[in-house]
Amino acid sequence: MKQLNLFIELTRLKKPIGFMLLFWPCAWGLTISYNFSNDLKDYFFYLTLFFLGSVLMRSAGCIVNDILDKDFDKKVSRTRDRPIASEKVSIKLGLIYVFFLCFLALLVLLHFNNFVIILAFCSMPLAFSYPLMKRYTYWPQLFLGITFNYGLILGWVCIKNQIDLVALIFYIGAIFWTLGFDTIYGYQDIKDDEIIGVKSTSIKFKKNPKLFLIICYLIFIISLIAVGLLMKFDILFFIFLSITFLHLFLYQIFTFNFKDPKNSLKIFQSNNLLGAIVLVNLLIGKV
Repeated sequence: MKQLNLFIELTRLKKPIGFMLLFWPCAWGLTISYNFSNDLKDYFFYLTLFFLGSVLMRSAGCIVNDILDKDFDKKVSRTRDRPIASEKVSIKLGLIYVFFLCFLALLVLLHFNNFVIILAFCSMPLAFSYPLMKRYTYWPQLFLGITFNYGLILGWVCIKNQIDLVALIFYIGAIFWTLGFDTIYGYQDIKDDEIIGVKSTSIKFKKNPKLFLIICYLIFIISLIAVGLLMKFDILFFIFLSITFLHLFLYQIFTFNFKDPKNSLKIFQSNNLLGAIVLVNLLIGKV
């Protein structure tokens, strides 16, 4: 039971926000590409596969992150008790877990078409090199956005078997959504990060974070409007899009206090709800 608890802690399974933020773009891409006049069985089948894949790959990514950031985590109050940083779990055992989780993810991946499989393998270097970015650039959150929203392309391709302009526009917009919410997340550790020398957009834009967030979220909203126009969604889509706008601008940005770590975490976690809101919005547009 002790090892099981350590595994759960290592993979952050008790913190579903991580794999849900990975899952939502997959669900978005699948939803805008799916023909809902067909049997819904395939839609829910692929949705389940993407959910399982998100949980498995996010879990593996957390372990790789903890292995690469072991020395940094020891110096940050929020992360010093993580299993690898505290040496409760060895790096060797952590790598065994990674290979096991990736093998399970591969079993899930094999249910998709060949194009999805090829694209998924191309994303692997992105997924496992992300933790290194904070050492070299102030834009690790941008790299995370490119990686975390890759599933949006996969969701589109699993139905269309090709990459189209609509998916690319939505993907770019989703990258800026991630860039915004992960910048908010970074303010939890900004003091420790500045001391130990790691970089982030939270540090880069600490003098005026809200302006940066406005730009990021505005690009995301514009991408959603563009998707709606290109997909010729009904007017209801654009009406309900106001809920997404209000959540991002009147809740997240307006109430954001970058000097309060608890506030940063709370607003970051609200993006799980935002992901669900966008999915419902897309379903309204499609159905």
